Amino acid sequence: MSKITTYSPEIREHAVRMILEHLNESPSEWAAIEAIAPRIDCAAQALRGWIRRHQTDAGQRPGATTEERECIKVL
Repeated sequence: MSKITTYSPEIREHAVRMILEHLNESPSEWAAIEAIAPRIDCAAQALRGWIRRHQTDAGQRPGATTEERECIKVL
């Protein structure tokens, strides 16, 4: 059975910041994610999801923002 780990918002923000800083040094976004994920001790796919959520919240990708998703949950 796999272990489910919950990361604090601070760790997620730090990880996203690290990826954004290393994008210019890496040949692709995925290469940056694979390089950073072991440092944070998280799965690369989890980190990719955090990046996508950040991009959606920043308006760089289509979709409901975190704030909108919270409103939908309340309704």
